Amino acid sequence: MQYPKHLQKLIEELKRLPGVGSKSAERFAFHMLEWTPEQLAAMGRTIQQTPERLHCCDVCGCLQDDDGCSFCDPKKRQCRMLCVISSPRDAFAIDSSNSYRGLYHVLGGLLSPIDGRGPEVLHLDRLTRRLETQEIEEVVIALDATLDGDATAHYIRDSLGELPQLRISRLAFGLPMGSSIDYVDGDTLSRAFSGRQIYSN
Repeated sequence: MQYPKHLQKLIEELKRLPGVGSKSAERFAFHMLEWTPEQLAAMGRTIQQTPERLHCCDVCGCLQDDDGCSFCDPKKRQCRMLCVISSPRDAFAIDSSNSYRGLYHVLGGLLSPIDGRGPEVLHLDRLTRRLETQEIEEVVIALDATLDGDATAHYIRDSLGELPQLRISRLAFGLPMGSSIDYVDGDTLSRAFSGRQIYSN
């Protein structure tokens, strides 16, 4: 027996979420049927307003709302360190470890020749402009410990290697191979920052 059309549509929409298969989507959908109309409307408004209320900072690429970017606030940040990450989500994961309080720079992706993602996805011109206009002393490369993350880290190191005044490091100790930054616990991230490897120019 098939589900009613609208219920099936709700299930299909929920399956768009990462890690949500058919069974989980069905469970979520039936749970939502128990919500009041007010609760459903509130959730719908929140989802609908997301593109208006949340956007990426023009400077660092992290998520911000109408109150401005907390990751760029010079009163709260060590402005001589810049942490290069692939996703805005990584900034929240790293900040929650309480091991880093510098600035961030979101690449927006990683190199992946197999998937057709070349150097253009990194927008390194934005990173270079920041390094030219801000007094950055160290760039910390905090990318996933995967083949794509390794390839991207080496490309960035080589691209920035002509800046002798700049110290370039990468998180290493404590990060298991194949792991994503946003899934690593705070203690492990803290050890990874304290044991980061310095690249030689």
